[in-house]
Amino acid sequence: MPAPIALTAGEPSGIGPDLCLAVASMARAWPLVCLADRELLTVRARRLQLQLQFSEYRIGGQISHAAGTLSVLHQPLPAACVAGRLELGNARQVLALIDRAVDGCLSGEFAAMVTAPVQKSLINQAGVPFSGHTEYIAERTHAPRAVMLLTARELRVALATTHLPLRAVSDALSIDGLLQTLQILSHDLRRYWRLAQPRIAVCGLNPHAGEDGHLGDEELRVIRPAIEQAQAAGIAVDGPWPADTLFVPGRLAGYDAVLAMYHDQGLPVLKHVGFGHAVNVTLGLPIVRTSVDHGTALDLAGSGRADPGSLIAAIDLAAQMAARQEPV
Repeated sequence: MPAPIALTAGEPSGIGPDLCLAVASMARAWPLVCLADRELLTVRARRLQLQLQFSEYRIGGQISHAAGTLSVLHQPLPAACVAGRLELGNARQVLALIDRAVDGCLSGEFAAMVTAPVQKSLINQAGVPFSGHTEYIAERTHAPRAVMLLTARELRVALATTHLPLRAVSDALSIDGLLQTLQILSHDLRRYWRLAQPRIAVCGLNPHAGEDGHLGDEELRVIRPAIEQAQAAGIAVDGPWPADTLFVPGRLAGYDAVLAMYHDQGLPVLKHVGFGHAVNVTLGLPIVRTSVDHGTALDLAGSGRADPGSLIAAIDLAAQMAARQEPV
């Protein structure tokens, strides 16, 4: 039996537990362990009128793939949890779930980790600087650089910067940083998607990709030199292209992935194409990590209206990536 995938339940007051229970209601091809408070899952399942059997996870033990079953690695909540109502006392337990999954992946106990959404603001209020799963897991795994990539259908969009204020993006871009990002993106597209020579398009930062320096010079100073160095290293990449025309379907057909300069440059297009079924992937890690493409949706928690499509897709992709972890 292959090592199981670790599924962290995320913010306990959000839809993460609901989504985990929805997955438990389905048969699964890969063994799955949910990291969560077992009592929380029991109460939420009762509220959602789901008939599920929970089993205690033991390392090396049998894990049922059958619909209606879920193996649970119990991580107790320190404070009572009410669906839709944030509780500051539970913020650090959310991080404990991530830590346990990362440790298990690094040791080989887990084949991959899949994360349900967390409430970043609550974690920061608890006194832990936290900009997102991507940065946190990169630090925990000592990855020199992690790359956020979202994928929906045939569209893949990676980000040169992640969770930054817009005014900080320009200063965060560097030739070396972009080159490393392109190297990671090309390498992991070959490794996990089996693309022999991934074709990557790079967005400019400014409108019209800077208009030859008349609308900003980042393209001339940073982005184009990074692309040229990547090309010299054998990476099939070109640009920088104006983002408003790069995402036209006819143009996209020539590429396997797009590198956008900042979060809201590339992700609105991708989420328009596949919101609710897209997957967030962290590249450049020594482990496999995928996630959903949405937030905690507190207003939907416990309602039975949360769509598990993105989590199902994230688990399927994690299983695919886990099967392809050998280096290229």
